[in-house]
Amino acid sequence: MAKELSRSEPHTRLGVSTFNIVTLCTGNVARSVMLGYMLTSLAEESGQEWTIRTAGTHVAEGSAMSGRTRDALMKIDGLGDHRYGAHRSHQLDNADAEWAHVILAAEAANVNFVRKNLAAYVDKAVQLAQFVKFAPTVGSFDAKLQTAVGYEPTKDCDVDDPAGGDQDTYDRCARQLWELAQTFVKLVEGEPVA
Repeated sequence: MAKELSRSEPHTRLGVSTFNIVTLCTGNVARSVMLGYMLTSLAEESGQEWTIRTAGTHVAEGSAMSGRTRDALMKIDGLGDHRYGAHRSHQLDNADAEWAHVILAAEAANVNFVRKNLAAYVDKAVQLAQFVKFAPTVGSFDAKLQTAVGYEPTKDCDVDDPAGGDQDTYDRCARQLWELAQTFVKLVEGEPVA
C-alpha cells in the first residue's frame, strides 16, 4: 500500500535523492489533489524518489477533498492504494515554494498568484500543461523547466476547475490530469514523448 500523501509526512524512499514537487490549484480540494496522488503513484511505479505536496492559492485551510474528487480518482487505473480521506487542504506558503524544485500549477491564475505573492520563486512555477507542451525532450530538468517557465501563462493551458460540476466534469478533469501527469513523468525521465 502506498504511503499517505500529506504535507507533514511526504512520500520518500531511503537512499535515493528526492525531487520535490508542489501541485497547485485554487482551493486544494480537486485538481492539485488529483495531480498529487497521480504523481505519487507514477513515481512509485517507476522507482523515482519524488516528494509531493499539494497546495492552493485561496484555501479554506484543513478542508477535505470533495467526494467527487475522490470518486474521480478511484476510476483511474494505475493509482494504487491511497488513503484519500487523509487529505486536508493547505494554503501555498513561502516554505512550500522554497522547498519545491517545481510548482506545477493547474491554471494561469495559479502561476500569477506565485508571481504576485511569492516573487522569489517565479522560476519554479509553471502550468502543468505548459510544461508538457513546451519543455524540450532532452536536457536537464532545470533546463526543461526554465524553457517552459519562459512562456507567459495562458488560459489555453488551463486545466479547468471542476468545482460546481457534476461527477462527469470531475472525471474528465481527472482523465486530463492523468494524461498530463504521465507525459510529465516521461519528460522528467527523458523518455520519448508521442
